[in-house]
Amino acid sequence: VDASSPFTPPRGVQLVTGHDEAANVVAHVHIAPVSVFPLLNAVPAAPSVRAAATVAPAPVTSLKADVVADVRTTDPALEDDGGRTLNDLLAGRPAPRPGPATIGWRGLAVSLSGGLIRLDPGPAEIAHRVAITSEQRSLDGPKTIVIVNPKGGAYKTTASLLIAATFGIHRGGYTLAWDNNETRGTLGWRANPGRHTNTAVDLLRDLDRFAGNDSARVGDLDNYVRGQGSAQFAVLASDEDATATASIDAAAFDHLHRCLARFYRVIVVDTGNNMRASNWQAAVAAADQLVIISSVKEDTAQSAAWLLDGLRSSSGSRRAVKQAVTVLASTSTSPSHTDLELSARLHDHFSTLTRAVVDVPHDPALHGGGPIDYDTLSPASRAAWLRVTAAIADGL
Repeated sequence: VDASSPFTPPRGVQLVTGHDEAANVVAHVHIAPVSVFPLLNAVPAAPSVRAAATVAPAPVTSLKADVVADVRTTDPALEDDGGRTLNDLLAGRPAPRPGPATIGWRGLAVSLSGGLIRLDPGPAEIAHRVAITSEQRSLDGPKTIVIVNPKGGAYKTTASLLIAATFGIHRGGYTLAWDNNETRGTLGWRANPGRHTNTAVDLLRDLDRFAGNDSARVGDLDNYVRGQGSAQFAVLASDEDATATASIDAAAFDHLHRCLARFYRVIVVDTGNNMRASNWQAAVAAADQLVIISSVKEDTAQSAAWLLDGLRSSSGSRRAVKQAVTVLASTSTSPSHTDLELSARLHDHFSTLTRAVVDVPHDPALHGGGPIDYDTLSPASRAAWLRVTAAIADGL
């Protein structure tokens, strides 16, 4: 509409004007949701009126179809008012009050009173609950945790079993401990025996039963893995045949890993001692979380440090090292002054290289060399391995 000409729009029509590059006035027609087309016919024709969506000027009366593209309702009920949603309401809920204490003197008082006395948990129990919550967090897919130290006797197998057991107990199963030794490891020997002696080599041989079989279930793997009862995890042992010549290489690891990741949410991989073995390298490449394990001994810690030097020299492994968790296992129930000094030195070294360093105490129940029974661990050991798994879960 020519700005110099007086113009009164019909009832229900609002005109908002502005200039385009050609200095012509453009009319944006805003029509209330009443009798749209009759109102368009009522707008007088003017030679300088054109719709924003058209190229050539034309009288508004001939532009019904073109102007409709620029028509919007002014009904506030149909516009976004920026109001809050149900998700906003739910996000504003206060955190639930923690349940009453269950351990320590507080828990004892609650128990003896039959619940008449309600005491909130103390700092130790709160930390315990936070660790369980961390471990139970939702994951975005199956996760692989790889335990490494190239020295024999470095606590790898023990750590693998206890990490798998702690995850299994607190996450409700679907956890596997897998001995990825290229020939023979001892994970199967340290686990509770199964009704069979099948190993990873047998599963590899029968893998066609599972490849591409969408109807296969985790129970179909029971003839290859060994259930660990109330610990709610399973063990896949390495080859235990002393006369066998078969070995697991990188391709075999990848085939097995693809199959197992279909059935287990958490896979804990116990590795061998040969960093140059292709299956060792394949496991590290597949890891969502590396765990560097070492006892508090000079030679074992030096082996772990040497391992990290090698991994950090590879650009593909640097991030995995920075996100890794280091576990330092005490070798004595009464550490000497020298042991404590060494532990402090190891903390100082590994804390600059890895995301977290966690201590676990010496537990006589773990050092007989036989099958590990989680129920025989001391409360201090269970709490420590829970802290380990919580730190691992934080990186998943």
